[in-house]
Amino acid sequence: WTSWPSREAVVSTQSTGEKKERLRSMAEGERTESGKKPMFVKYGLNHVTALVEKKKAQLVVIAHDVDPIELVVWLPALCRKMNVPYCIVKGKARLGQLVHKKNAAAVCLTSVRPDDKNALNNLIGSVKTNYNDRFDEIRKTWGGGN
Repeated sequence: WTSWPSREAVVSTQSTGEKKERLRSMAEGERTESGKKPMFVKYGLNHVTALVEKKKAQLVVIAHDVDPIELVVWLPALCRKMNVPYCIVKGKARLGQLVHKKNAAAVCLTSVRPDDKNALNNLIGSVKTNYNDRFDEIRKTWGGGN
């Protein structure tokens, strides 16, 4: 979590007013600067799941204190199956701050600015070694058996 890209590197969610203005300008014939939908942090369990299934998510961040836990307990398995890096962080309130909500069970990144690509790749590399690649090692220690 400490190496999470800065708030400027990861463009957070847009406010309602910003979205209205963006859609209004597109409706009047003006285009956004790149002509594509802007980059934002995607949040919400259903939205994150759909992005992982489509392999559009580059990094999935899951909160550890989701209640009931059954809501997110299957998400790491889906991420491993789809080869999407995931990590588990402390506090759904922290993820909620990232997207300007009270809580968020899971968030994901689909794209970042080109100049922040290197920071994201470093973060993805460390997440893969600590979560995705260590699954078998962690699984063997569960339950106290051999």
